[in-house]
Parts: sequence; C-alpha cells; structure tokens
Amino acid sequence: MAPQVIDHRGGVWSIAVPIPDNPLGHTLVHLLETDRGPVLIDTGWDDPDSWDTLTAGITACGFTPADIHGVVITHHHPDHHGLSATVRETSGAWIALHAADTALVRRTREAVPGQWLDYLVAKLTAAGAPEQHLAPLRAARRGRTSAGRQPALPDRDIAPGELLDLPGRRIRAIWTPGHTPGHVCLHLEETHPVADGRPGFGRLFSGDHLLPGITPHIGLYEDPDEEAPDLLDRGDPLGDYLDSLARIARLAPAEVLPAHQHAFPDAAARVRELLAHHEERLADLRALLHEPLTAWQLATSMQWNRPWEQIPHTSRTIAVSEAEAHLRHLVKRGHAEPVAGADPVRYVAV
Repeated sequence: MAPQVIDHRGGVWSIAVPIPDNPLGHTLVHLLETDRGPVLIDTGWDDPDSWDTLTAGITACGFTPADIHGVVITHHHPDHHGLSATVRETSGAWIALHAADTALVRRTREAVPGQWLDYLVAKLTAAGAPEQHLAPLRAARRGRTSAGRQPALPDRDIAPGELLDLPGRRIRAIWTPGHTPGHVCLHLEETHPVADGRPGFGRLFSGDHLLPGITPHIGLYEDPDEEAPDLLDRGDPLGDYLDSLARIARLAPAEVLPAHQHAFPDAAARVRELLAHHEERLADLRALLHEPLTAWQLATSMQWNRPWEQIPHTSRTIAVSEAEAHLRHLVKRGHAEPVAGADPVRYVAV
C-alpha cells in the first residue's frame, strides 16, 4: 500500500507512519527540506512495517532514507522517537531532543531490568489500586526477559527559544512541557506558502502538545530515582501544560501541523477549548473530593472516552497517572490536600 503523504507546500511534507495496535493509528512524521538535505520531525514507532512506510514516504517526497540530514524529536515517546536509531544507522543523521527528555532516554537505557515495574507497582499501590490490577504487573516483573532495542541517545540538545541549525530555514524551538518534561513545539518562522488570507504567522509543528480533536495524556513526571518528600515541592505537569498552551496561543501561528490527526488553523481557538476542558475537569474532581478518595477511586469516577469497565489494563494505569496529575494541580492551587496518615493516600477538597 502506498504511504499516505501530504505535500503541505513550501518544502514541507507529512508521512503517516503506523503505530501497531494503537487506536491513534499513526504518527505524522514531517519532512522538511533544508539547504543541507531533508530533516525529519519525529520518526514513528520502531516496527518493520512502520520503517517500510517511513522509507516509502521519504521516497515519495523525492529523497532516499540515506539523504536524511537530521532528526528533530518533539518528545521521547516511542511513537515519535522509536525509529531514530534506524534513521541514524541508515543516513548518519544527527538526532536532537530537549535535555529533559534526553535524561529520560538515558535513564531508560541505564535502568536495571524490572526497575520501572517495581516503581509502577509501588506507585499504584500508594494510589489505591486493587490487587487484581497489580497482579499482572507483578507477574510481568517475575517473568521479565531482556529488553528489546534501546532508544537512540540524541547527540544534540534543543534549547528553548533557539533557532535550530537548519540552513535555509528559520525554525524556533518552543519549550512546551506537560505531556513530557522536555516536549518542544517548532515554529517555522516563514510566510505560509498558501496565500489564502489566513491570520497568524508561520506554521507550528506541535507534536502531541496541540492536537485538533483529542487531548494529550498529562500524567506525572516522576521516575524511580527521584521524588521530593513534600508534595508541594514536586513537579506540576498539568500546570506546566496549561502554561505552555497559553504560550502557544500568544504565538498565533497561521497553521498547526500536529503529530496525530490532521493539520488545522487557529491555534488560539483550540487552546481555549483545551483550557476550558481542563478547568471543567478540575472543577468536577474537586466536587468529587467532598469525601476522601484515592487516586484510583477518583480515576474510576472520571469521564473517559469509554466506561471504566471497558478500559484495558494498561490504559487504566495511564488514567490513574492522569488523575494524579490533576490532583497534584489541585493541591498546588490550594484546592485539595492529602489526608494525613492515610494508606493508601487519600485526598480531600479544601
């Protein structure tokens, strides 16, 4: 099957690279012409079919995989960073990522086998997860085999606000933490090639930060190696995300080129929708906390895209992390607090 390739004009293409067994379907990998050769923004999932699709898409854009000069990664998740090592082996391309996400990649490469599962079981236990949810994780820990291919370690940092070293192009890195601590959007500071009178300036490669019809997952940043003892001293991913959204709204690009779904105009309007969505969710959660609840209990009461009983095991773990991120933000605002001495940890509105 021919790859789904869209010519966005002005030396910018998107290639729909499949994500195996995932409802998102695909990652939109963007290819950008520069004076030194084509540069990819993200790469897609590390899978043979995904690699075949990416290479066919690069060919459809008029290049070969060996021509790739560099890879700019919006964030470290495997549907964005997964094929970076293969691209580098094929072309010798450099790989750039924000330092906060590079640190996560490095920890993944250096982790002791089973360390993450141990941490996850401990976190879920503290969140009030029942034993039937924990049992599969314990079994996976006992039966863990050697890990597969390691994610590529980037060789360039992306500094917030910098113009990337892409000759013939003006692309500025906009640090947008929230979905991950090192997520970046990339602002192509060039006049839109389609003269249709649309407002705004340039185009924004938004990764997962700003999507036209879905909200990105906002969970917790913590890793097995570090966690501040005081809740108020820990990170606030949702707060970071809301601040980052406001920054993108002020940027006002003429068009957004996200990593999933499709390109769209009017970033500010989409930001308003997302800000309203999270404020409504925070208000709903605060109302639920009229009585002490664990993060697990709160997650089971939140509105998801399907009933809790139909949510798969892995997605439930992600949902609990999202509930905890919202709880963390309510605590930071002074609207909730943990109940002293509760085990598992419970929260109540204040």
